[in-house]
Amino acid sequence: MTAVADTLAAIWHIESAKVAAAAARLTRDLALAEECAQDALVAALEHWPTQGVPDNPAAWLTTAAKRRALDLLRHRTQAAPKHAELAVELDTQNAIREADFAEAVDDALDDDIGDDLLALVFTACHPLLPPEARAALTLKVVGGLSVEEIARAYLKPAATVAQRIVRAKRTLAEARVPFATPRGAELTARLPSVLEVLYLIFNEGYAATTGNDWIRPALCEEAQRLGRALAGRLPAVAEVHGLLALMEIQASRLAARVDASGQPVLLMDQDRTRWDRLLIRRGLAALAHAEGLPGPSGPYTLQAAIAACHARATIAADTDWSRITAFYDALVQVAPSPVVALNRAVAVGMAFGAAAGLELVEALATDPALKTYHLLPAVRGDLLAKLDRREEARAEFARAAQLAQNARERAMLQARAATTGT
Repeated sequence: MTAVADTLAAIWHIESAKVAAAAARLTRDLALAEECAQDALVAALEHWPTQGVPDNPAAWLTTAAKRRALDLLRHRTQAAPKHAELAVELDTQNAIREADFAEAVDDALDDDIGDDLLALVFTACHPLLPPEARAALTLKVVGGLSVEEIARAYLKPAATVAQRIVRAKRTLAEARVPFATPRGAELTARLPSVLEVLYLIFNEGYAATTGNDWIRPALCEEAQRLGRALAGRLPAVAEVHGLLALMEIQASRLAARVDASGQPVLLMDQDRTRWDRLLIRRGLAALAHAEGLPGPSGPYTLQAAIAACHARATIAADTDWSRITAFYDALVQVAPSPVVALNRAVAVGMAFGAAAGLELVEALATDPALKTYHLLPAVRGDLLAKLDRREEARAEFARAAQLAQNARERAMLQARAATTGT
């Protein structure tokens, strides 16, 4: 039973968004779709231990969720004939009749998911919700992230994030927001939140905040897939292509970010021959497309330009840190944040010396948003070590290890603490 439950948990983490999206295409109701997806999960917990894990578990879960959605909608139309508009939402002419429901089941189970995940993202990013709630809900529903993971991504208390998600679901349900990808001005209005959500989903895959694995390639791949779909629909929006460029270039490093045992390998120590050249080419092409469109570069395009500097360096020593610093100078202007300022300090330290970088880091030490951010002491420890202030560096690495929530990253920081002070 435990082995099956563990297998299901792993599958669910990857496939839950697709299952919910498939149900949402039928229900046109995000809250109801999530209910159907959870019912499919419960059904799997009941059946798989005795029947075995199916050959295609994702399809099994999707089918179960779709059947549950159609059953619920059929029950509602039979129990309340006055709500006949639900039949239209099922895309059948006479869905109340039993024969037509059977036909609808067959059609729905045969359909591919298509752009359902993209529609799910836009639905969760509805303007009825405040921006922080849109992102939190989409990360939960589409990215499959836990409340704790989302809280760390936003540097917010978990209880605050949980409340946002509950309120967001209630708001969408009460407003009966339709499940669809918007068009025109409505699409433009929702786009910044959608890009932010895709960015955070990718980042969680690129450097997992919790758990035993430092990377979650499936999350990166999902964010990239959605980014490509969005770029195909919006060829003239620079930041869409900037974000896609950033994700493609960053994803090119995934195989080199961990060693054979799954331990983290930092950027400057990576074997660059293991970087995926196809993804780099795709990323550079997307970056060129973004930079070729009119208007100043936005935050995603600037971050992609920084990633491109690394991608173009055959060896770590060839990295153009002065150019990277210049891009961070621009990024601080268009998207100021404590994390961006910390990243800029790293670039300054590499370009102009550890002392210059440390001066910037010290100025961030009292920022409340970074109080529990483990990379602040980690960066400070690295700069102190380069200045041969080894005992201070050791203490910073130890503090960073205490704050780190990811097991692999914590172990790496503990190892650095153990070796730095000697």
